[in-house]
Amino acid sequence: MTVIIWHNPACGTSRNTLAMIRASGEEPVVIEYLKAPPSRERLKGLIAAMGITPRELLREKGTPYAELDLSDPSITDDQLLDAMLAHPILINRPIVETPKGTRLCRPSEVVLDLLDHPVAEFAKEDGEAVRREGRRGA
Repeated sequence: MTVIIWHNPACGTSRNTLAMIRASGEEPVVIEYLKAPPSRERLKGLIAAMGITPRELLREKGTPYAELDLSDPSITDDQLLDAMLAHPILINRPIVETPKGTRLCRPSEVVLDLLDHPVAEFAKEDGEAVRREGRRGA
């Protein structure tokens, strides 16, 4: 199974997601999207695969969101894509792609639904315990 994570190593949620993927026995393709941002078509494809809008993928905290006035509802999806491509930090993370689907993994345990053999238990960096409910990985 190919797993791709659009990752920011400075983000705790992204680091936890990557660690859960690896603890589940997968070695993902790691794309540090701030260094290698997606193309416009790739970003549109990721958004479509997640079934969300560009606005739902916007990150506000620690970004130029406010200075660019991106809360303005009259800003079109194309304009939001332009902003994300010009300032990749506006793209919320981590995004994980697997044959089971593509999701914005916030919180990080969302990734468990995308893996073939998800870990049953995991401790996040801050010590928070994650326990997978229902079917356990084989």
